[in-house]
Amino acid sequence: MEGGKHIQDDFSDRALGLVSTQSFPAIVGTADTMLKSAEVALVGYEKIGSGHCTAIVRGGISDVRLAVAAGVEAAEQFGQLVSSLVIARPFPNLEAVLPIGKLLAEFAQGSQSSRLSNQAIGLLETRGFPAMVGAADVMLKSADVQLSAHETIGAGLCTVIIRGAVADVAVAVEAGMHEAERIGELHAVMVIPRPLSDLEQTLPIASCWLEQPQPLRLPITAKQPAEAELVALPNLEPLPAQLEVKQVEEP
Repeated sequence: MEGGKHIQDDFSDRALGLVSTQSFPAIVGTADTMLKSAEVALVGYEKIGSGHCTAIVRGGISDVRLAVAAGVEAAEQFGQLVSSLVIARPFPNLEAVLPIGKLLAEFAQGSQSSRLSNQAIGLLETRGFPAMVGAADVMLKSADVQLSAHETIGAGLCTVIIRGAVADVAVAVEAGMHEAERIGELHAVMVIPRPLSDLEQTLPIASCWLEQPQPLRLPITAKQPAEAELVALPNLEPLPAQLEVKQVEEP
């Protein structure tokens, strides 16, 4: 009983906030707005098909309410809002089944500044794979950006994700928009400058931009100590400094 009471006390002043949209770029932009409007943490996305995506945040009750209100406003501006919800004092079992994962254990450490604070994220969503691939090709050729990943959310919606300097990402996304419209259907775009670490960690591209420890590479031709070098030489008596020469008498 005491253990259960302790767990309940830990969740007594917390809340979960959910905002749903019909576009992956829209949900990422909504999540960015929520993170920057209140002291909340982004704990994951839920993609249920047909283009529906939900961002889930966690924090104090008042902060979550502020964040959800800001997220709803942003999603409405994008024209992609589906629904929203605030759950005050959720039971631990409810959070256990949501797409929170290991991030739940890291909330106590607080939000940290992003290692990509001088970078930007660009997202371009099309309906149809060829339009996304064509847009990605043009974006890479039009500015100094890197292609990080792509995301599919059903209903034929595909999102290409790029990273780079803010100006480069903006130029690349604009070029990609024209190419996507030429090939097929452009559905949504988003440019997020200076993403926070919570947003960065939930995208399918964060790890490829973080430095990974490289294995130590040893030369293939590295010489091992030769066995002959380890064999001790036999003890030899030192030669005298001067050798005495004896003459042999002839018979």
